[in-house]
Amino acid sequence: MSVFSLLAKQLRSHPALIPLFIFIGGGVTMSATYLARLALKNPDVSWDRKNNPEPWNKLGPNHQYKLFAVNMDYSKLEKDRPDF
Repeated sequence: MSVFSLLAKQLRSHPALIPLFIFIGGGVTMSATYLARLALKNPDVSWDRKNNPEPWNKLGPNHQYKLFAVNMDYSKLEKDRPDF
C-alpha cells in the first residue's frame, strides 16, 4: 500500500482534513517560491564568484530588487554614489 493510497483513504473517511492539506500545501509552495526568488534575484547572493564576485556593484540606481516597494518610483532616481 503506497503513501498516496493511504492518504486518499484517510481523506475519504475524514473530509475535514482537506482544507488543512490545501493550506499547508499552499504555504509550502509559497515559501519555496520566495526562497527561490531570494536565491536567484537578490543582489547579495553571488553564484559565480569567478566572473562576477560583487554583483551588487553592477546595480543601477533605478534597479528594483525588492519584492514590494511602497510609493517608490525607481525610474526617477538619480545616481548618488561613485563608480568603483
